[in-house]
Amino acid sequence: MFQRIGKQAFKKDLSNTLKLAEHLDHPENKFKSIHVAGTNGKGSVSHMLASVFQSAGYKTGLYTSPHLKDFRERIRINGKMIPERNVVDFIGKNQSFLEDNKLSFFEMSVGMAFHHFAEEGVDIAIIETGMGGRLDSTNIISPQLSVITNIGLDHTAFLGENLSEIAQEKAGIIKTNVPVVIGEKQKETETVFRKVSKNLNSNIFFAEDFKFQEYSTDLKGDYQKKNLRTVLTCIKVLRKNSWDIPEEALKNALNNVKLHTGLQGRWDIIRERPKIICDTAHNAEGLNLVMKQLKKESFLHLHIVLGVVNDKDLSKILPLFPKSAYFYFSKPNVPRGLDAEQLQAEASKYNLEGLVYNSIKDAFLAAEQEALDEDLIYVGGSNFTVAEVL
Repeated sequence: MFQRIGKQAFKKDLSNTLKLAEHLDHPENKFKSIHVAGTNGKGSVSHMLASVFQSAGYKTGLYTSPHLKDFRERIRINGKMIPERNVVDFIGKNQSFLEDNKLSFFEMSVGMAFHHFAEEGVDIAIIETGMGGRLDSTNIISPQLSVITNIGLDHTAFLGENLSEIAQEKAGIIKTNVPVVIGEKQKETETVFRKVSKNLNSNIFFAEDFKFQEYSTDLKGDYQKKNLRTVLTCIKVLRKNSWDIPEEALKNALNNVKLHTGLQGRWDIIRERPKIICDTAHNAEGLNLVMKQLKKESFLHLHIVLGVVNDKDLSKILPLFPKSAYFYFSKPNVPRGLDAEQLQAEASKYNLEGLVYNSIKDAFLAAEQEALDEDLIYVGGSNFTVAEVL
């Protein structure tokens, strides 16, 4: 599992996925879909889109990754997780094929999701890529719309060393004659997207080129403003392409994303006194936006429960954290979690001070005990850190 162990679980090749699709009688051709890629924001955009289609009365599939607490979070229909029985049955029926072909965890999960959506007859499925795009296991669908939220320097060992190389990988989800929405205009990536879409006769829409009325949403991170604009651009394009999405349904959907889809861990305020905020941002671009918002909060003291995985470039992310905070360092409970002593040593180079704890739970409990009602506790650095607190 890439989620747990890192790069040895990553396969840059679609041949296994195509074999599995054939074995399952091509479920990917039995439902309509929207394909979402991007460095940051793709999870939030996918959940927002799913909420919109649900509110408009469509039976809506949603495939996302990683999960926080329960594997079944990855595969939902109208917000409901795939039943345990279906997970067990899918593996049971296909076990010899999965083992003989040495399918990865992610490949199996994608096959299971597509099979579930086809069996249940969804009207539309929102499919989030795992990593990249071109060779991501999800990239066997022929969507109604492709969406690329933005490009940042994450997973550079797999996707490329600079923004234009990474953009080239993500642009792999753009399909012939299928429109594409790009969430953010970036100098290094715009030319890549324009060139690929032109070659494929795909109409390209940059969300930044559109102005929309104010819409409210229950997703409270400042960074959601960019994601919201991306979603509104998608809806504009989809309406032109005959999808019936009433205005009332759109407003209701955006104000009830968490309720409709079960989204967690995005500027997630889990208590008010002391205020506790969990956020899964884990790369420089994501953390930069979250730390800017954290600085706007009013509090007496700031406590940060921090745990990261071992493939992050700490020199890019640690300088973003406020030096005035007190840190509680710990290792997320996954094989690729970074040793807490190592994290503390690196953090001290940037004048970030705090103690090491045996587990994220211990670190969080210590922060709770130290914090006054007027203080703020921030939990983050990784999906896994947040998962252990929620």
